Amino acid sequence: MILGYNTNGFAHHRLEDALAIIAELGYRGVALTPDVNHADPTADDYPRQAGPFSDACARHTMRSVIETGSRFALDTRRKHQPTLISSDPADQRKRADFLSRHVVLASRGLLHDWGGLGIVSLWSGTATDATTPTTLMVRLADACRRLSDFAADRDVRLAFEPEPGMFIDTMDKFAELHAKVNHPNFGLTLDIGHLVCTGELPIRKYIEAWKHCLWNVHIEDMKAGVHDHLMFGEGEVDFADVFAGLKAIDYKGMVSVELSRHSYDAVNTARRAKAFLDQYVG
Repeated sequence: MILGYNTNGFAHHRLEDALAIIAELGYRGVALTPDVNHADPTADDYPRQAGPFSDACARHTMRSVIETGSRFALDTRRKHQPTLISSDPADQRKRADFLSRHVVLASRGLLHDWGGLGIVSLWSGTATDATTPTTLMVRLADACRRLSDFAADRDVRLAFEPEPGMFIDTMDKFAELHAKVNHPNFGLTLDIGHLVCTGELPIRKYIEAWKHCLWNVHIEDMKAGVHDHLMFGEGEVDFADVFAGLKAIDYKGMVSVELSRHSYDAVNTARRAKAFLDQYVG
């Protein structure tokens, strides 16, 4: 497996500097979260930004995945809005175009996981109206199926992340969505802390159950019932169980540290995280 670091944990650094530091600390991968200050995904020249990023990954011999979790890139006042389940079709298209741009970036010559295939991670977002769960699921599944077709044509896989507080927040709901999308290019991003937050334990059970399409992993510490990404050792995650499960399925993808709220102390946080995880990955 490849130990990486998410650039959302270096929010106050230039992207080129963040990549250099992540590589210097010994990480072999980077999870790029394009944002207003890191390869702005709303900029007209966004696809062309793949070149410098790809060059930097090659220079540092790091593999990559593309994350889509920028908070205010599409709406400066509402976090993570609009979404694929928004009530307004124009808003749905706005999110779909946003995600398509990430797919294009992932397809442009980066050092990927999984034998040269790009990985784009995404989530459902939250509903902002009283639409029924059934209707929301239909909207989301249809949008994910179309995006999966778009990504497959570009040698990119989609890895969907259940997120506490969002429409798809548990593995059971993800299983329902996965069955409805029913596309070979649509798989899973598993956030380790989220499973602890939602009480879906033991973690190894879910790793093994979804090994056929587990394409991306996020890691941090967390406590039951509280969606707060914590430094390793400050929560309740059983990391021995996690890495035993990943090794049991011979997982070859990215395991990326996600500590965006620690950007104020990014370098020290990334160093401490690497030292902690080396006991399991090394």
